[in-house]
Amino acid sequence: MSRRNRAWHVPDALLDRFAAIDEPALPAPDLWSVEAHLERCPDCRARLAEVMPARSPHIATLVRGVHTELGPRIAAVPAPAPRPRRRLARRLTGGLLISRLLACVAVLLAATLLDLAAGAGASGAPSWVLLAAPVLPLLGVAASWSRVFDPAYDLVAATPAAGLSLLLWRTAVVLAVIVPAAQLAGVVTDAGGMATWLLPCLALTAAALALGSVTGMVRATSAAAGAWAAAVVAPALAMQETPAALEPAWLPVWVTLIIIAAGAIMLRRNAYRRLLG
Repeated sequence: MSRRNRAWHVPDALLDRFAAIDEPALPAPDLWSVEAHLERCPDCRARLAEVMPARSPHIATLVRGVHTELGPRIAAVPAPAPRPRRRLARRLTGGLLISRLLACVAVLLAATLLDLAAGAGASGAPSWVLLAAPVLPLLGVAASWSRVFDPAYDLVAATPAAGLSLLLWRTAVVLAVIVPAAQLAGVVTDAGGMATWLLPCLALTAAALALGSVTGMVRATSAAAGAWAAAVVAPALAMQETPAALEPAWLPVWVTLIIIAAGAIMLRRNAYRRLLG
């Protein structure tokens, strides 16, 4: 069977429930999955248009009325003249590019802060900054894609993929670029590797994404945070010393976890677009 023939579409029963506006709503995961699929599948949108008049006639009438009223007005508005220079300028200096750059800068600043905290607390009690190593890059990425810097914030926030899931994906992508570059820079300059402090965040983020394809992102992230608190934070506070998990000797462990999580994400890649459960 070809890949095209195996493409997933919304089942008839689920589409019928989705079209019935007056009946009890679908569970949130099912609703979000259907909405996300309808955005990119014209076949399922056409099927929904056929089902809607029978399942929710008042909604179908409202949509037809809006289309009849606004269609001619939209068609009568002249299209703006193309301005290649302005379009190019927006592409080079637009908010999306700024948000990406700010995300990378924020992650590098987090690595620098962790490196400084490691040097300051090398002979004393563990630094709270080091114990928060998996969280700092997430906070920086979230801030860089906030309403202030992202011109598409409101549009993205209204999509089914918005929220914790999108934050984890963005953080994973940024770290996947920054960590190898920072490690290579550390080797070339013989200045140590700030990437070491970012590896726990990348590993736990990837693990949460992999587990989230089965349990949901909130539960997966909570499990990752709980594991970090139990295995790293609690022993470090009890023994009043920097946890071994943040030592360079643990580098192979974090890399192995990242590879395993990446493999699980690849194997479960269709689960991020299909219904959960």
